[in-house]
Amino acid sequence: MALYKVYEQGIEVMGKNMGATLDGMWAVQAVAENILASVGLDNIVTDEHHWYSQQLWLNAFKLIAERTGDATLRQIGKNVMNNAVLPKMDSVEEALTLMDIAYHMNYRNAKGQVLYDPDRAQQMLEGIGHYKYEKAPGENKAYMICDDPYPCPYDMGIITSFAQRFEKTARVQHDDEYGCKSKGRDACRYIVTWK
Repeated sequence: MALYKVYEQGIEVMGKNMGATLDGMWAVQAVAENILASVGLDNIVTDEHHWYSQQLWLNAFKLIAERTGDATLRQIGKNVMNNAVLPKMDSVEEALTLMDIAYHMNYRNAKGQVLYDPDRAQQMLEGIGHYKYEKAPGENKAYMICDDPYPCPYDMGIITSFAQRFEKTARVQHDDEYGCKSKGRDACRYIVTWK
């Protein structure tokens, strides 16, 4: 799967998530708005009733990466938790376990179906990749495997915010030995540790 390219045509992201981009770039709000507008995402309404093209959002991420760099992408990722629709969670492990569900709750397919709806019989639909959680036995350590079209710093920001919501000491590190989406691999793996 390619970085910055949708996995399935017609996928849309909930407007609330656009707030993460704007909040993550608060210091350069005009730059954020210009980048979003330049890819066709202007007049954004950051609520759960408005939906926007995932491909256009990915195009914006590519421009953000080129113009402002990794720190901005990481900050946008950290702001997702404050802007997205989330399931109830009570611990660092539960937060990491539920990341994939949370991810799918904020996207819908070309038919207008939200990719994760707890009230639907076939609960999870495909089309955006996954955040896969693997616990290291007997340790305060886990691995998150991200096979999505988003850049590494953004994923690291999201994982960090989910983990640190319940454990301020949590740290996230890119597992360079695993490989990287930016170098052609289909997924990246992150090592999450906490006290």
